[in-house]
Amino acid sequence: MDETPVLNDERLTTVGLLMESSAGLRRIFQRRMEESQSLSTHSFDVLIRLARSPGRELRMSELAAQTSLTPSGLTRSVDRLQQQGLVARRVCPEDRRGSFAVLTTSGRELMDRAIPDHMGHIDEVLSDVFTPAEEEMLATLLRRLRDHLYRSNTEWSLTHDETDVCSDD
Repeated sequence: MDETPVLNDERLTTVGLLMESSAGLRRIFQRRMEESQSLSTHSFDVLIRLARSPGRELRMSELAAQTSLTPSGLTRSVDRLQQQGLVARRVCPEDRRGSFAVLTTSGRELMDRAIPDHMGHIDEVLSDVFTPAEEEMLATLLRRLRDHLYRSNTEWSLTHDETDVCSDD
């Protein structure tokens, strides 16, 4: 049986390896974050995005795009984090349809403990595989891919509605 040339296209392997690697990283980091901080992957994804954002807040639509959660999945996740006192919501006064998720003081304290643990986990995984220069190149390539997928050179700008009257400051 002859194989069609498309089955031998190395890009099939590249994309498959990227997806397998992503799934493997999620499994490892999920298990470790649950063990060390009792945080689910979704909760950690939301909290770290907020912790690293200006003002420690993000528009809900931006947060959904950055965490790859659906809007309803993000709402449930933020609801749980809000019940735990780790996140609060802020309504945009100029546009009551828009809202922000805001990291609370308790959320920041949790992330102050969780991020060093996470960095240790990252070091354990990446230092055995990549040199610092390779890590930098990988980040550059993944950022380029992400930006292309979002059709922009600015981080997550596709999720920002240009007509929105409420700024992110």
